[in-house]
Amino acid sequence: MEILYLMIPLGVVLVAAAGAALIWAVRDGQYDDLDGVARRMPDD
Repeated sequence: MEILYLMIPLGVVLVAAAGAALIWAVRDGQYDDLDGVARRMPDD
């Protein structure tokens, strides 16, 4: 039962970090050009 006192906050922190990374990637423009890479790949 004591392990829950460690695992629940750790899980919340990890989910918050993943959410922050996703928000950062979206705001930074990582997902702006999804089709460009697919079109350039056959040219290589």
